[in-house]
Amino acid sequence: MQTTSAADIEAVLDESGPDYEEFSYEAATGGTRADVYMVTLVYQGNEYEVVVKFEPPGDDRFAVEPKLHEYVADRTEIPIPRILVFKREPERSVPPYFVTERVRGDNLADQYGAMDQSHWERVIEQVGTIMGDLHSEIAFEAFGRLMLYDDRITIRNWRGNWREYFADLTRSHIDRLGGTPFEGMQSRARDAIEDTLSLVPEDGMPRLVHDDMQPTNLLCMLDEPDPITAVLDWQDTLAAHRDYQLAQSEFLYIDSTFDDPQVCERLREQLYEGYRTHAAFDPGETYERTKPIYQLSTLLWRMTGFDDAFAEDDLGRARAEFQYRQQFDRLIAELPR
Repeated sequence: MQTTSAADIEAVLDESGPDYEEFSYEAATGGTRADVYMVTLVYQGNEYEVVVKFEPPGDDRFAVEPKLHEYVADRTEIPIPRILVFKREPERSVPPYFVTERVRGDNLADQYGAMDQSHWERVIEQVGTIMGDLHSEIAFEAFGRLMLYDDRITIRNWRGNWREYFADLTRSHIDRLGGTPFEGMQSRARDAIEDTLSLVPEDGMPRLVHDDMQPTNLLCMLDEPDPITAVLDWQDTLAAHRDYQLAQSEFLYIDSTFDDPQVCERLREQLYEGYRTHAAFDPGETYERTKPIYQLSTLLWRMTGFDDAFAEDDLGRARAEFQYRQQFDRLIAELPR
């Protein structure tokens, strides 16, 4: 991550912002890989809040995110921050950036301690609604990671075969485990995936999938009827099989959070009911068979970001590592034979 100074924020505001008398800023918290800052402007005695996001070094897909904000907002009812400014080639000496409105709410992961059963049910049902809306309205002709070319959303290294694309995606997660605390699990992970790939379907309609829709990327106001106020961080977006994201969401919001099977089943139904408000869904044999495969891929992806998420002296690091290892063993055991 690059080092961002007050001078960088000031350059952005002078180039793209309104008149202001003073400003303050702080780094955003959450799971983003980019430099993101919450900026407060003072103009005629009133405070205005915006978010500034800079391009991370080496990210050649940064431009697709502001384009997707507009694309998704025009086609769905998903809460997504409005883009105010996007500078792909800034006049000032700062990285490419965009500015969005500041949306009310705190990231979901920071609110776990305040959540009761009714909060979880409403959040998870809305997660399902958001996915159903996304999958019902937007489709592509092939599978792959989205990028921007000639100001159009396109697919990088596209594949017509879902199994082939999923295999490449998951193998890349396994390769990236090298140098992490989970490096010794690469061989087991590789064998498990290769043994079950034949069960992953080859065909399916490529749908728009937010591949980083974890709790840190949802802003929520828990006591609202629809608690999710914004879905953030659209830089990791795929054209993928819808079952992949449904299984991923079950893992991120339910199976990795709750131990009670009855609670998990009840919340699973909330997720499905939310999804069905926009698209038909029946978790039949094919879905149940492939779900642990997709969830293992999701866990491997989370493992690759472990060192970025947990500092060496973080008290939660050892606990999280133990939990990841437990989840890995559980999913390996649940894989279809």
